[in-house]
Amino acid sequence: MTYLLSPDKDRVDRDWLWARLSTKVYWAKWRTRADVEAQLDNAWRIIGAYDSETGAMVGYARAFSDGVALAYLADVYVEEFARGQSLGKAMVREMIDAGPGANFRWMLHTSDAHGLYEQFGFVEPDARYLERPETR
Repeated sequence: MTYLLSPDKDRVDRDWLWARLSTKVYWAKWRTRADVEAQLDNAWRIIGAYDSETGAMVGYARAFSDGVALAYLADVYVEEFARGQSLGKAMVREMIDAGPGANFRWMLHTSDAHGLYEQFGFVEPDARYLERPETR
C-alpha cells in the first residue's frame, strides 16, 4: 500500500480524526469534539496521510508554533493496519525536516514512542527546561 502526505487542513476527514483521538489514543480521550476541531483549525501545520488509491485518511500529525523559532509536535497517529511501514516516520520527517520549521526547536510529550522521535534528534530535556503540568 502506498500513501500520500498532505499539509492541507481542508482535506482532513474530521469524523475520522474525532473517532481516532476520542477512542484510540491515551493522550486525547478527555478532549471534546469541539476541542479537536479547534486544535485542527488553529494548528500551525498538519500532516495528513492518505491511502493513495482510495484517498482514505490513515494518519495525522499536528504542530503549533510561534512561526519563528519554536514548535510543538502533537497528535501523531497512524492506523494500526498501516503501522510498521515507516508511515509514522515519513509523517514526522515531513512535519519537521521538510517543513518550514526545519531549523526550529521542537518539543513533544510521549510515553511510548521515544525510539521514533530519537531518530529526529529528540532527547531528554536538560536542566534549563521547566514545565507546569496540567491541572485537570
